[in-house]
Amino acid sequence: MNIWVDADACPVVIKEILYRAAERTKTMLVLVANQRLSYPESNYIRGLQVGRGFDVADNEIVKLAQPNDIVITADIPLAADVLNKGCCALNPRGERYSQDSIQAQLTMRDFMDTLRGSGTHTGGPPPLNQTDRREFANQLDSLISKVKRKTTQQPNGS
Repeated sequence: MNIWVDADACPVVIKEILYRAAERTKTMLVLVANQRLSYPESNYIRGLQVGRGFDVADNEIVKLAQPNDIVITADIPLAADVLNKGCCALNPRGERYSQDSIQAQLTMRDFMDTLRGSGTHTGGPPPLNQTDRREFANQLDSLISKVKRKTTQQPNGS
């Protein structure tokens, strides 16, 4: 199992939580971005710099992620793509994406995009607060535990 991070837009405080979780759980963390990243030296943390361009990092995550991997992203279309591959997806506020809700989230995203395109100011999300950080850390730990249990219970070849 790997944890993939859509790192270009991931808040620093969330990356710090991810670094600690990777070390603590001995889980490979891959930060994917189209710019050079700095991160702690670790056997469990690496960066993957991709070319510049629209959705280049997202497309690389979709290409490389495997079933049961965890993807950290605020990008709803990326979340939908990795859910379809059998991955788990979590946003930086600790909200899990699911097959049950992703279509509604995509529809709302497209609607808001249309509003912004027509000149309507829709505002953005509020800054991350301590509750968001705690929720993210709790959900991440829960997902890592769940996936590790699941993958160790699978018979060989599955």
